[in-house]
Amino acid sequence: MTKTGSTDAKELAHTLQAGKIAGKNRGGPRDCGHFSIRIARDGKWYYRGSLIERKPLVKLFSSVLKRDGQGQCWLETPMEKGRIDVDDAVFVAVEMAVSGAGRDQQLRFRTNLDRWVTAGADQPICVVTDLETQEPSPYVRVHENLDALIVRSVFYELVELGVMQDQKLGVWSGGVYFVLGSVV
Repeated sequence: MTKTGSTDAKELAHTLQAGKIAGKNRGGPRDCGHFSIRIARDGKWYYRGSLIERKPLVKLFSSVLKRDGQGQCWLETPMEKGRIDVDDAVFVAVEMAVSGAGRDQQLRFRTNLDRWVTAGADQPICVVTDLETQEPSPYVRVHENLDALIVRSVFYELVELGVMQDQKLGVWSGGVYFVLGSVV
């Protein structure tokens, strides 16, 4: 199997970077179809089934990542765009830092691509519960409509910080109370 250093992946990165630098295309970016890239639930990126192991390359790709109104993800520069597949969220929150307490508490999350985001009104935390398994999947907004799945160990840290309000367990960050779950 080829790895990140494959010629195809490097050419794709070069094309995306060139488009990013070139400027705005008057007719909008040209649709290049599907780029054969997949982001797995654990945050790993694959190109044509091979793991992309070079983090700088993944960071480059993520810098031009967008999600449209139908939930489809795209790598998009001013000149070109192509669809990619995402198993769950585009990022994974792998670490949390806490400062302050109560309503003044700030929760910062580091993604798998070393981007820090502070939960608040513009970057909410939400928990989606699977209807069949009742398993929670917690997320934090990273950018526009792109989220990070919060890894289980970090979610446990969140739960430990939880406070009860109206029969619901939640956490404060940036002056906003985020519900983690209900108490039955």
